[in-house]
Amino acid sequence: MKKLVLGASIALILASCGNSETKMAENSENESESKIRIMTLDPGHFHAGLIHKSMYPSVDSTIYIFAPEGPDLKDHLNRIAGYNSRTENPTGWNLEVYTGADYLQKMISQKPGNVMMVAGKNDQKIDYILAAIENGIHVYADKPLVINPEGFQKLVKAFNLAGQKNLLLYDIMTERFEITTLLQRELSMIPEVFGELENGTPENPAITKESIHHFFKYVSGAPLVRPDWFFDVTKEGDGIVDVTTHLVDLIQWEAFPEVTLDTTDVQMLSAKRWATSLSLEEFQKVTGKTEYPDFLQKDVKNGKLEVFSNGEMNYTLKGKHAKVSVIWNFQAPEGSADTHYSMMRGTKANLIIRQGKEEKYRPALYVKLIGSDLPQLEKAVKETLQAKYPGIDLQKMPNGEYQVIVPDSYHNGHEAHFAQVTEKFLEYYQNGNMPAWEVPNMITKYYTNIKARELALK
Repeated sequence: MKKLVLGASIALILASCGNSETKMAENSENESESKIRIMTLDPGHFHAGLIHKSMYPSVDSTIYIFAPEGPDLKDHLNRIAGYNSRTENPTGWNLEVYTGADYLQKMISQKPGNVMMVAGKNDQKIDYILAAIENGIHVYADKPLVINPEGFQKLVKAFNLAGQKNLLLYDIMTERFEITTLLQRELSMIPEVFGELENGTPENPAITKESIHHFFKYVSGAPLVRPDWFFDVTKEGDGIVDVTTHLVDLIQWEAFPEVTLDTTDVQMLSAKRWATSLSLEEFQKVTGKTEYPDFLQKDVKNGKLEVFSNGEMNYTLKGKHAKVSVIWNFQAPEGSADTHYSMMRGTKANLIIRQGKEEKYRPALYVKLIGSDLPQLEKAVKETLQAKYPGIDLQKMPNGEYQVIVPDSYHNGHEAHFAQVTEKFLEYYQNGNMPAWEVPNMITKYYTNIKARELALK
């Protein structure tokens, strides 16, 4: 057992603590039961740290971490140490760390917290989740919760148990808090402007979500070092079941806001997957490893690592045609970043999010009027959008579309969304429940991904 204390003005300290097991239990008993106490299990993805970039009044400042020793844990601890020691608005997290090989069993037996946070190897994540739920622990988990059919069956079991035990099981859907997506959803719910969502066709879907990501990028101002296992799709998952989780979620959330969905509402029409090739030099740059590990040799072809990180699916949701596409490149061109494209086709207007060079790689929302008129759009912006988001405006573009002008203050970035979605989870926790549609829609979302993977592998 080891105890780690991270202060705002001190360096990383790791010291042996012989009686830490008793100390953990005492800490838990002494805290008010109204406080949320987070237990982080086996943090293997940088998202595990990003939720701690901010502090929350309802969350206890001590985080209990149970994990095997190794580079993943070290990276996680260093990230939180950076938040604690930063000059501007430092956090004040205190960490209690257990590093035994029996870290999962120790978390369950000690249970110093009431919420388990997990972000890491996606192949074993569902087993962590199921173990937590079976032992009365709420779960707050990074996506994807599952990456294969066997995992999906366990997920359904976990949700059923969580319902019986009045526990929350919630995945981190940060993209719901992107301002242009929020505004796209708002406008799609105004019939005078948008009309109704078209049915679409496979060639011209009613709703499209596409994103481009990069293996090498900067997080919290530093180059992101990814673990070598991240490039093993048997552990991380194919691209068609990973980032697509966000895009499928947004399609459900926007096309059918607050509607309870079911797996029978999904009809998978086509799906495909393909690889991104990484040279050894590129692999070294993003992982810090000097060679491909043995477990990745199965994916090395002609000296390059083939990572099946790309995927596309075409399906219908309640009869509406949808398309999802995810592409991973090694590194973004100079001055650019991860990008997102979205189109919602209505009978009166199309709502389009672009994030290209013209937008300086920042998401921008455009409205293309079809059967609607400008006064209706101006009225919606003034009476609906500005009431919720002061400062929103319209600007006519040379191509005849109208850009929804968004003040800089609303563009808070991907990392800030982790605090926003965490606050939503805390709200659900304090209320004792989630909206009735959340759980069935999570099940439907993962069903969609798994069906796409099954079809792509045929």
